[in-house]
Parts: sequence; structure tokens; C-alpha cells
Amino acid sequence: MLQQTQVTTVQVYFARFLDRFPDVAALAAAPLDDVLGLWSGLGYYSRARNLHLCAMAVMNLHQGSFPKTAQLLQSLPGIGRSTAAAIASLCFGERVAILDGNVRRVLTRVLGFDADLSIGVNERHLWELASKLLPVRDLQHAMPRYTQGVMDLGATVCTAKKPACVVCPLAKSCAAHGMGQPERFPVKTRKLKRSSESIWMLWGQAAGFTAWLSKRPSPGVWAGLYCFPLFASRAALVAAMPEIYHPDLQDSPPVLHVLTHKDLYLQLVRVQLPTSGTDGMEGRWVTADDWPQLGLPAPVRKILELG
Repeated sequence: MLQQTQVTTVQVYFARFLDRFPDVAALAAAPLDDVLGLWSGLGYYSRARNLHLCAMAVMNLHQGSFPKTAQLLQSLPGIGRSTAAAIASLCFGERVAILDGNVRRVLTRVLGFDADLSIGVNERHLWELASKLLPVRDLQHAMPRYTQGVMDLGATVCTAKKPACVVCPLAKSCAAHGMGQPERFPVKTRKLKRSSESIWMLWGQAAGFTAWLSKRPSPGVWAGLYCFPLFASRAALVAAMPEIYHPDLQDSPPVLHVLTHKDLYLQLVRVQLPTSGTDGMEGRWVTADDWPQLGLPAPVRKILELG
């Protein structure tokens, strides 16, 4: 949950998630819709799908016990090299390096590592250096403390902007601090370009029901979540509706939904329908009691909340 998401946002979701799925067996046995429902609004839904797949793999392939090495942990869905190393070092004392954003920042500054990390060979070199810095004795105690310490240092002291070098325990040995240029590191020249896209959404309403929602296909935007029917243009939306309903289509002001590297402009079109008006379409009518329990994209949930 903490990948790409702040602690303050995660806390409520985490408590609710553990209440529903207190152990890996409960999570593995749950329907994916239940998992996505509790994740709804947190974003980056591939994390929830991978977490569910991971729980099933642990139960089916590892007899309900998580593997204890980073190499085996990487074989589980959604667990990459750094996450596997974090689990293995924190939980099992394995001597293995992590390299998340915070740790990458600490190490490049301390080492004065100015190679461009957008180039794969340089990233691999930093991994090698990170491994050489690991503790070598009393690993069961030293590795969890070291790993947590470096992560916390990056999160609270060695921050991206205005790092608190005056209170940093590594200041005397930090090359970047010695240069007086901590914010120069890490170096990564390749920037992802932002893009934008308009999506047309049909909000069908009927007597006694809040909306007609259908489950999004996988792969694709909001895969596995319940959503208004989506269209690439208003013309495509209109073409999908019987002509009898065309005069009743009502456009609402667009809603901007900001993703990491893309701005989505959601063009909402409302229409009142009889419940039979969706015959032949995949999806379901939902009531005001139904939709809060479903896995919904954050902007769809917000639209329904505002009514």
C-alpha cells in the first residue's frame, strides 16, 4: 500500500484491510471483487491484484508460509527486487540490499555517485555498491536495523528538497554534503513526458438505482474495477445508445483526474433509462447501498459521492 502512496493516506485502508483479511489464508480465499472493494480509492490497483495473486501463490505453492530469501520472494506476483530485499532483510535477516527511492537518494549522496541512473548499467553499479555497504556480522539483528535506518533516513532527513544535513548522522562522511550540493543527487536525466487523454463516461440512471456499472476488462485502464461505460469520444457514446435516448443525454462539466504521468479529462454524460434500457449490455444496476462496497476507480467513487 505504501508504494507510491503516503502513510497518512494508507493508515485507514490498512486497518480496514487487516480487519477483513487478518492473514494470508483469508486474503487468498477472498474474491478479487472484495479485495478491490476495500482498495477502492487508493489507486494503483495492480498492487491489489498482485497482492491477491501473491496470497494465493503463498498458500498454493509455499504451504501458507512466505519464502525467506529475496530470490524466492521475487518469484511471487508484485514483488520486485527491492521489495523482496526489504522483506528478506527486515523479517529474516538476509544480507541483501534494497534500493527504493529513499535509499537511492541516501546512497548517491553519501557516495557522491553522479552516474546517470536512467542508464541501466549505472543502476546496476549502484546496486553493487549498496551490497558492499551492508553489515557483515550478527545479521539477524544488524540487517533489520540497517535496512530500516537507511529507509527512515531518506524519508525524514535526507529528503529530496532541503535535506536536514545539520542533523544527519552521515553528514561528516557524505560526499554531497561536502560539496555543498546534496540536491544535485541522485542524477537521472531521462524524464517521463506527461500526456493527456479525454474519456467519455455514460452515467446511466434508473428509478430505484444510482447507476449502471460494468467491470473493466484486463488489461486496460482500471482493469477489474466497476465503472461507468467508457468511450473514446462523444460520437462513440452516442452511437452506442438507441436513438430514442439521444435527446435525453445531458453533458456535465469535465472532471480532471491526475495520474502519475497523465491527465485524464473525464467527460460525463448522464441519461435516465428504464431498467430494460441496458438489455444486451454487460454490467449491472447498483443502488446507493451497493456501489460503496464495490471496487471503483477513485474518480468514479467521487462522482457518485457528489451525485
